[in-house]
Amino acid sequence: MRFSVFTASTPDWTPDVVARKLAEQGWDGVEWRVVDQQESETPGFWSGNRATWPLTGLEEAVPEIRRITQEAGLGFSGLGGYAGAWLHDDVDRVLAATAALGAGQVRVTMPRTDTGVPYPEVFARTRTDLEWVVSRAGEHGVKALVELHHETITPSASAARRLLEGLDPRHVGVIHDLGNLVIEGRENHRASFELLGEYLAHVHVKNARWVADGERSADGSLTWRHEWAPLRDGQADVGRYLTDLRDHGYDGWVTIEDFSTDLPLEERLRDDLAYLRALVGAHV
Repeated sequence: MRFSVFTASTPDWTPDVVARKLAEQGWDGVEWRVVDQQESETPGFWSGNRATWPLTGLEEAVPEIRRITQEAGLGFSGLGGYAGAWLHDDVDRVLAATAALGAGQVRVTMPRTDTGVPYPEVFARTRTDLEWVVSRAGEHGVKALVELHHETITPSASAARRLLEGLDPRHVGVIHDLGNLVIEGRENHRASFELLGEYLAHVHVKNARWVADGERSADGSLTWRHEWAPLRDGQADVGRYLTDLRDHGYDGWVTIEDFSTDLPLEERLRDDLAYLRALVGAHV
């Protein structure tokens, strides 16, 4: 397995600093965040993130992205795009950039389930969109990735397999995301890998936990909320997960997106890599 970092989780650093820090710490690669984000005076994961490349003008940024990545000796685990499958112009832009960079694969986001539109209708429309996406990915010689993500139409491996069934796995695949599955969609991991088969294309690792917020609903039920947690402290068993991946035969990229804030950023990433390597080493 090779380990990389998704730059959504490195908001304080500019791309040059990200590449240098990851190389110094011994990471194998980087997954650049690509989106036209909301600006903020204070860097954050989702707005004002300094390690994000804008979608607008992405074509012009390709040489700089390539230079920064290659000069640091890092590989591309893919691009972390936010283009919705229904936004065809945006999707084609990130597919073209992925091809130009030699990054191989890029995330294309799925619709949410809280829009008020019935699920079967959203599912059917998205399947049509994905058929177009896969055709364009084939033209560009890259792969579009569908992430298992809570509150979207693909929170689980079962839902993603149903959506992708029959599409060319050379040009579309699934990101299996350990932390997201704590929130919604968890199935037995080994069974999920087997179910996805050739569609298992990429892995994201973070951790999460559910906490009681001390309040009760109108009917008296205790209410809970989810929050991101350090890899060692969340409800997902990272060591068991990596073992299951290895036993399944997965030997691709494992990309960290650690949104916990218990440790400062540099220390957090250094500890994440040490932890992952220790877990992999313990199960060889």
